[in-house]
Amino acid sequence: MTNTITVHKLDHDGQPLWQYQGTVLSRSADTITLEAHFNREDHATEYHTFKKGDRFVEWFFSDRWYNIFAMHHRNTDELEGWYCNITRPARFEDNAIYADDLALDVMVYPDGRTLILDEDDFASLDIDAATRQHARAALHELLTHIEQRWGPFREIATP
Repeated sequence: MTNTITVHKLDHDGQPLWQYQGTVLSRSADTITLEAHFNREDHATEYHTFKKGDRFVEWFFSDRWYNIFAMHHRNTDELEGWYCNITRPARFEDNAIYADDLALDVMVYPDGRTLILDEDDFASLDIDAATRQHARAALHELLTHIEQRWGPFREIATP
């Protein structure tokens, strides 16, 4: 097994959207943690500016309906927050991760504020009721983890 892994971000129908490489930091039967760098040009949104070269620590789960990215500034390495994607459980291969994105996302700021994103896009997806229910349950689980400062969210600043 190599230390480099390719992440394949797929849409809800399993069609390729984007791929990039990262370095595996840890791996278990149901979780892969990796480090990657944002490989697109700077992209400003209303809630965050993603910058080429930003360092991400990413958690993918084969038994959970989401992934979590801790975002660090490309120059200072300061934690800028977490970006969480609601996805089907990731599929792991020796040198690859496949994640089917379900449009619904959560932005978490270092002070613990959250912003739920793309609810309209999620609502318009052509997915079955069970998938929609799993996605909503995953959103609830993530929000609970954020509130409890579980795992990757333990770095949330205390008031």
